[in-house]
Amino acid sequence: MRSIVTGTAIALVASLLTVPSVEAAEEPAKVVVTGSAEIRVAPNLAFVMLAVESRDANPREAQQQNAKTSDAVLAKLRGAGLDDKSIKTVSYALLEEFDYDKGKRRSRGYLTRNQIEVRLDEIEKVGEIIDLATGAGATSVSGLRFDVEERDELEREALKRAVADGRARAVAAADGAGSNIGSLLVIEQDGASTPPPPTPVFRGAVAMAAEAAPTPPIQAGEIEITARVRVTAELE
Repeated sequence: MRSIVTGTAIALVASLLTVPSVEAAEEPAKVVVTGSAEIRVAPNLAFVMLAVESRDANPREAQQQNAKTSDAVLAKLRGAGLDDKSIKTVSYALLEEFDYDKGKRRSRGYLTRNQIEVRLDEIEKVGEIIDLATGAGATSVSGLRFDVEERDELEREALKRAVADGRARAVAAADGAGSNIGSLLVIEQDGASTPPPPTPVFRGAVAMAAEAAPTPPIQAGEIEITARVRVTAELE
């Protein structure tokens, strides 16, 4: 009797350990496309890059001259209605310059350079501000950049349109294959929109003399805000 019970128990355990084979779930069919969108708007911000340079055989004198001229430039800018939030020091440097003659180095004195970025909410005043700054002693205008204050909002709108474009392309691709799309499985942003780089605007000290002609009208054009996404959708 004991041997019969034991055998039954073994048979029962064996049946519990036997698991029916389950086929691996099939990977759903997918379609992968790229969507993009572009929004073009008129800029309402301008950024002007100015510099004040001073040279002297004595480094302290070069710095003092630069400070005096920089103060004059800032006074002109503030007199034009710009507040301190609109004026930012980008870089300041004191460098010794050298000449080389037959392998020998000879000091030419010291250069002090103060670089200032000016933000303008009234972009039609770009030429006026450049003339005021250079008339007060700014020695170069090295860059000009236009942008839009609502950039974050417009970037989100462009992204929304890019996703819609990606979905429409996925539908077209599925239709071409005789299928439909289900859920969007993955949406990946391809890069990010960035402000446009500064436009080089070079104006040397000679051209900035008091009798020099005023800066010509500046044309802002339009700002392009783009978005690009990679969309993966399920095929039904």
